[in-house]
Amino acid sequence: MLHSMTGFGRGEAQGADVSVVVELRAVNNRFLDLQLRAPREYLSQEPIIARRIKQEVRRGRVEVHVRRTMLRTGTVVRTDEGLLQAYLGSVEALVRQTQREVSETFALEFALKQPGVLEAAPASVDVMRESEILGVALEAALEELLDMRKTEGKELHADLQQHLLALLGHLDVVEAMAPEVEARVRSRMEQRMERLLKERVDPLRMTQEAAILSEKSDVSEEVARLKSHVLQFRAALEQSDPVGRRLEFLLQEMNREVNTIGSKSSEHPINHRVVDMKAVLEKMREQSANVE
Repeated sequence: MLHSMTGFGRGEAQGADVSVVVELRAVNNRFLDLQLRAPREYLSQEPIIARRIKQEVRRGRVEVHVRRTMLRTGTVVRTDEGLLQAYLGSVEALVRQTQREVSETFALEFALKQPGVLEAAPASVDVMRESEILGVALEAALEELLDMRKTEGKELHADLQQHLLALLGHLDVVEAMAPEVEARVRSRMEQRMERLLKERVDPLRMTQEAAILSEKSDVSEEVARLKSHVLQFRAALEQSDPVGRRLEFLLQEMNREVNTIGSKSSEHPINHRVVDMKAVLEKMREQSANVE
């Protein structure tokens, strides 16, 4: 079954004090290009995220955005007990020296206002605990992405099958017209041979021209190879493994055979079908570029 390279997936999971959102955006690319953006707290988790995505996605540019939101305050206040006691001791000493009365509350308030006594700092992150939350969000996003790629892949499969039928229809017409075209070419060749005989032309030259004209009029090999490529293309559409690159290669070969048929034929009906086949192949190329 074909899979598209484009898609979007979003997953969210929450714990007691943190919410994690993972978003995946995938677009066409010749190879797998993984772009990961995550909070610095999850730096150690980035290889795990990348490895999990690579298990499911083989081609395409995948942008991964991870957001981490604290549901409770992420700040803790620490007290420098030694500095606090030093300030309190200094206040007590001044009180004794000046023989003034100062309440303990005032002394404490004064000490707490001094630089360095109270310090606000980010709370430490338990990455191992949050990794489970991150994993749940990632799996949900990945599942949605793969479902979208699979759905679009079914549409691509149906469209490519229709294009193959159209291509075979044009090819059948070319194959049916080929004998008549060859007969007309042969007739022209015989007339030319008679004229050359009257002109007493070198027999070797006559043989060479006859061979060239005969070769130019015969498209049976190109038709046979093109049909073979169509069968291989159709078989590739049914494979479960990524086949995007193989489809691109087969389309190149099919286009080469169609060009050769066009160059060999000077007959308008066949050339008209060649143009139609090129148009079909171009549509197939555009769609195959989106196949994983």
